[in-house]
Amino acid sequence: MAGNARKWWRSNKSKVNQQQQAPSQTLLDKNLAHTEELLRSLYTNCSDIVFRSFLIFGSTPALLIYIDGLANIEEVDARVLAPLMVGRGNNEMSTNDFLQKAIPVSKWQEINTLEACVESISCGFPVLLIDQQESAISIGLPKWEKRAVEEPVAEGVVRGPREGFTESISVNTSLLRRLIKSPALKMERKQIGGFTKTYIIVAYIEGLAEPSLVTEVNSRLDRIVIDGILESGYIEEMIEDQPSSPFPQILSTERPDVVCGNLLEGRIAIIVDGTPFVLIAPTTLFSLLQSSEDYYQRSIASTAIRWLRYFFTVISFVLPSLYVALITYHHEMVPTSLLISMASSREAVPFPALVEAMIMEVTFEALREAGVRLPKQVGAAVSIVGALVIGQAAVQAGLVSAPMVIVVAITGIASFMIPHYIAGISIRLLRFPMMLLAGTLGLLGIMLGIIVAVVHLCALRSLGVPYLSPVGPLKVQELKDTLVRAPWWMMDTRPNLTGEPNKYRQAPGMKPGPSNGGESS
Repeated sequence: MAGNARKWWRSNKSKVNQQQQAPSQTLLDKNLAHTEELLRSLYTNCSDIVFRSFLIFGSTPALLIYIDGLANIEEVDARVLAPLMVGRGNNEMSTNDFLQKAIPVSKWQEINTLEACVESISCGFPVLLIDQQESAISIGLPKWEKRAVEEPVAEGVVRGPREGFTESISVNTSLLRRLIKSPALKMERKQIGGFTKTYIIVAYIEGLAEPSLVTEVNSRLDRIVIDGILESGYIEEMIEDQPSSPFPQILSTERPDVVCGNLLEGRIAIIVDGTPFVLIAPTTLFSLLQSSEDYYQRSIASTAIRWLRYFFTVISFVLPSLYVALITYHHEMVPTSLLISMASSREAVPFPALVEAMIMEVTFEALREAGVRLPKQVGAAVSIVGALVIGQAAVQAGLVSAPMVIVVAITGIASFMIPHYIAGISIRLLRFPMMLLAGTLGLLGIMLGIIVAVVHLCALRSLGVPYLSPVGPLKVQELKDTLVRAPWWMMDTRPNLTGEPNKYRQAPGMKPGPSNGGESS
């Protein structure tokens, strides 16, 4: 199969590259009828493409092309057709200088190729073609339906901004510009997808982001050759360092404040048109376990919550396998009274502990997935009722034991404490091989699984940055925003990713005091 794919790629590489990259440029013809014929042949069987022929000031033939539903028809009538059809002009009316004055539109661009016309029309910009002119005019009057800025559902906070990204790339970039008002915020635009021609923006702060990181991201994006990009997940899988790893190596978020916080630390954001999820790279394991609210609450409370989150992340990873190992092999490690209670509850259960744990975990994951996919009105009810009714019925029927239900419930609650959904999925998937190791090798299998996971995490990279940084390799100065969340007046340095182009983020001696607001003596 792989050999056939390589043969097909060699024989069709030029065709695919032609779809992905800009094709050979076809200059516009002065003859309006010929240009119209070419465009109509391209848009055959496209009922939403509007070709509006008219005369400029009653004498010069012209053609206006736009997509119904993407162009602002009211503004086109008022700002383009009305001034050119009803007004009066002179013999110089067809020159671009005159048209710039005649068409009261701020976004106005002259184009001279057929491919540029097609791109402008596809983006919702009406294109004006004039007879005996070698160039056309792309008019910035797009209008399409877009979702309002709302609070992200999956990343809710008690204290913090309530706005999230939308599917419009222009809205998303404006949200970042509103928070970071410096011209050092750079946004480089690319276009990927042979058919979708999806716009992608690489955002970074010049002077904070390491130039080698920017170069690496751009090179990984430039080598992508694909027919379409519909969501940022396509890009994520194409540019990560180790695609076979279960751990996400690129952070995705819907929150502008999270993106801006990472940009200020020297990271790079990738904004994809058509999706509210923005990619952030490089990332680390500890970034996936941190919430934006950690930086808005007091440092003591944030540190306590962060440690609680770390603890329950470990619980969600090893608790079911630990229970299976103790019940199957290591009875001597359980207190006698608890062991007698657990043995009596499992007396009528026909399955070994491993099979029992697998059944309960699969059932719990199925209920969670059903709650996500069902409509909001019934999703929560199905999850709660399913967990209560099925769990109680299974215990009464003797299919599972009550302690196993408690273990699975605690594990599920622990996995909900992971702030980022994609990181929670990774932990949930790894629980199953850990249970298999515990059911076959006991505590030795759990130790083996933990060692393999830690070794894998130590070898993992995100754009060349160690995944366990700053713990491995150890950077003591950066632990103040990893194991704890130090007060803001102590976090005067940025994380060291691949270099230190701008190490300090604030002035020294920012500790508040009772007298002058400076560092108290």
